[in-house]
Amino acid sequence: MRWIWIDRFTEFESGVRATAVKSLSHAEDHFAEHFPGFPVMPAALMLEGLAQTGGILVGEAKQFQEKVVLAKIPNAKFHGEVGPGEQLTYRTELIDLRDEGAVVRGTVHCGERLIVEAEIFFAHLDRNQARQAFGDDNFVFSGELTYLLGQAKLAAKQLPAGD
Repeated sequence: MRWIWIDRFTEFESGVRATAVKSLSHAEDHFAEHFPGFPVMPAALMLEGLAQTGGILVGEAKQFQEKVVLAKIPNAKFHGEVGPGEQLTYRTELIDLRDEGAVVRGTVHCGERLIVEAEIFFAHLDRNQARQAFGDDNFVFSGELTYLLGQAKLAAKQLPAGD
């Protein structure tokens, strides 16, 4: 994974749902060109953040034993724009998990405003296909996203019961 479009997980229920946030800063390169004088978070990057949140949910449900790749986004609806200084909340729910892949339903909110709704399909690649296509590295679940998930699980363990 080259770019991470989430800052941290705020909720993670294994095999069920995940919530993550992304704070938008004017210092992010994409705001300079999208659009000059009227900086707007690109829709594709909001979808990528949603897919990263959902992809970790899917991968963790299978203990990261398979490579999870974004297969398609058959349905996405955009309801608004966001810009620097705002915070996105990515909410994902695992709808279907099978050996060949998974379906996640997700939303992106800015405060109470619904910005994006999407359905995301992920594919599981068997180890031989994945090794041929991508090498031995687990490109999705290494590094920062796995660290962020670990931090969320640690924080959840530290909460008193009922919180």
